[in-house]
Amino acid sequence: MPAYEFITIWRVKAPIEKVWDEIYHSEKWPEWWRGVEEVTELKKGDDLGVGSIRRYTWKSALPYRLSFDMETVRVEPMSAMEGIARGELDGRGIWNLSIDGEYTTARYEWQVETTKPWMNLLAPLARPLFKWNHDVVMKWGAEGLARRLDAAVIDESGD
Repeated sequence: MPAYEFITIWRVKAPIEKVWDEIYHSEKWPEWWRGVEEVTELKKGDDLGVGSIRRYTWKSALPYRLSFDMETVRVEPMSAMEGIARGELDGRGIWNLSIDGEYTTARYEWQVETTKPWMNLLAPLARPLFKWNHDVVMKWGAEGLARRLDAAVIDESGD
């Protein structure tokens, strides 16, 4: 399966507590993050959410949807959250938050493999298009977070 690694960095002019609250509560993402169609809890975790499993359905800039289950494997409040994805995408996602003056830096690392046969077949040619698509969806997230928090968000994403 083709492997991808994407890194997204948002600098948010808001307290870390507010940024953490929006990212941590992914069940609310469809309210503010364009492209997140549905988040369904399949299994409850512990008090921090470790062990929980949620199904995410995304609609991207390209004409397809992706669904995968994400199991939360680590939560360090106000600092880090990590999950393992299984489904139409398999991999690992890690959010890291830190304070940088009046900004909160939210860094998301997404190491993922596609499992849909058509995506795997097209990967050698479509890799740049898949990267562009990922960047668009993450830009939608930055814009939604900015509106949600009424705060400036600078998207410093790159590979």
